Amino acid sequence: MKTKQESEIDIKRETPNSANDLEFLYAQIIEKIGEDLNRQGLERTPLRAATAMEFLTSGYKQDLTKILNQAIFDEDYDEMVIVKDIEFYSLCEHHILPFWGKCHVGYLPRKRIIGLSKIPRIVDMFSRRLQVQERLTREIAETLESAIEPTGVGVVMEAQHMCMMARGVEKQASKMTTNAMLGTFRHDSATRAEFLRCI
Repeated sequence: MKTKQESEIDIKRETPNSANDLEFLYAQIIEKIGEDLNRQGLERTPLRAATAMEFLTSGYKQDLTKILNQAIFDEDYDEMVIVKDIEFYSLCEHHILPFWGKCHVGYLPRKRIIGLSKIPRIVDMFSRRLQVQERLTREIAETLESAIEPTGVGVVMEAQHMCMMARGVEKQASKMTTNAMLGTFRHDSATRAEFLRCI
């Protein structure tokens, strides 16, 4: 006679279109690599892995309008605003392995500023998707530019990639740096230099 947990696993195998699709698929993956789903340490792993994946890709379900939440304000300020060392975690779309690091964002206001917490929230929204670092950097810059129409925007991201560290070339100390410079950050070398110096 099967245990309750064995019966539950069988149900998941038979109903891949149920609400537990992701959990079911993780169970299949674990079996395919040769593991035993009935082993104590793996009893709830498909559920935990599904929950983790849903969180790590939650950016697909986020609404930029709700994130900004009317936190854009008229302000007579035209000096550079910088938020640096924003931690982020993402998944490489080529191997579905993590990459993580820090993001630095700067902008030159044009009579409008954005609430401080909204910049990290924008970073999180795009990070929590399957990504390449190059596109992630550009998306953050373009979103900020569209939201507040500043004179310029600069975004620099530094990250370590598990696809480089744990497989393939296995280079543990390697880091990747990408940047997106828009407006005056792209066309004015003094503005760009000030931003890079500050971060």
